[in-house]
Amino acid sequence: MKIRSTITGTLVAAACSMMLGAGLAQAAPAPSGSAGWEPLAPIPSLDVERYLGTWNQIAAVPQPFNLECARDTQANYQLIDPANIRVENTCTTWTGETNRIVGNARVNDTVTNAQLHVSFPGVPTQENPEGPTNYIVAYIADDYSWALVGDPLRTSGFILSRSPEVSPERFREIRAVVESKGYNSAFILTSPTPGGATDIRPLAAV
Repeated sequence: MKIRSTITGTLVAAACSMMLGAGLAQAAPAPSGSAGWEPLAPIPSLDVERYLGTWNQIAAVPQPFNLECARDTQANYQLIDPANIRVENTCTTWTGETNRIVGNARVNDTVTNAQLHVSFPGVPTQENPEGPTNYIVAYIADDYSWALVGDPLRTSGFILSRSPEVSPERFREIRAVVESKGYNSAFILTSPTPGGATDIRPLAAV
């Protein structure tokens, strides 16, 4: 496996443009009473043992560190100790290679276990293993089949699913949930997975 750090200028420009638009949209005034006025809230309680294992990213707010991921993006979580979780992210790049990086998720909120600080070596602003919360489990299905993860300001957002297969009905359910949590679904892009999305498009259009 090889960690790559380059991508074509066209793709970078397009993704950065979408990210800028997303940031502007999230910063715009929200309707009175909207969830967008408040920091993203965690779920009341996360069962860490049930959360461990492999998740498929089926949609996300574009981030600089995953621009080279074309498809099959996954995260695997394994418990190190009560306060730390090993994080391994993998994906298939635009050139067909495998991208892999290993980091750490440290629990910042022992009441809910749903607010953590995730760090990765060599990733700017994420190298320190201890820091403020940047990973919040904001929603999880009762059967732990899918989850919405973000940060307090909603500058990131990841839709994770146990199965890479996602039906149109599930995508509609996901869209309703992310919008209820204060996200603009037009700036969350699908991530191609086997049996799921076949291309990259706004979640609002799925």
